Amino acid sequence: MSYIQTDAPITFGNSGGPLVNLDGEAIGINSMKVTSGISFAIPIDYVKDFLEKRRGKSPPVSRRYLGITMLSLTNNILMELRMRNPELAADIEHGILVWKVIVGSPAHLGGLQPGDIVTAIDGKPVYSATDAYPALEGSTGALRLDVVRGKAKLKLTLTPEHH
Repeated sequence: MSYIQTDAPITFGNSGGPLVNLDGEAIGINSMKVTSGISFAIPIDYVKDFLEKRRGKSPPVSRRYLGITMLSLTNNILMELRMRNPELAADIEHGILVWKVIVGSPAHLGGLQPGDIVTAIDGKPVYSATDAYPALEGSTGALRLDVVRGKAKLKLTLTPEHH
């Protein structure tokens, strides 16, 4: 899923509220704040699709669970990360930023940490958070992740749980 990047301030307690356009139409659900002036919302089309599936109009999708919150690595996020950490590997052009890792989750047990950048899953490059979903649907095996942590390049193996 791609997020909507906004400069609308999202503070503790107001995530989950609507992101509206100038016509007052809900275009997303406020989700998370990365830093002052950079926040993200879940696109309303994704929310509508999710609600349709939950209402039983289409079969629920079975996904495996990693226990992370992730963001597509945009140029703005990459620029912010490089300002905060000049040691960040210079050759990163795409990936998924691991924003949060749930303690005790498969991601945590497999060594993934907040701030890691996943650049490939099972040898396939990832360009957005949406690219991770096919790897989590269906099959049951472990996932091999190419990860950048600062200037180090790591290979981690995670075994997702079924949900």
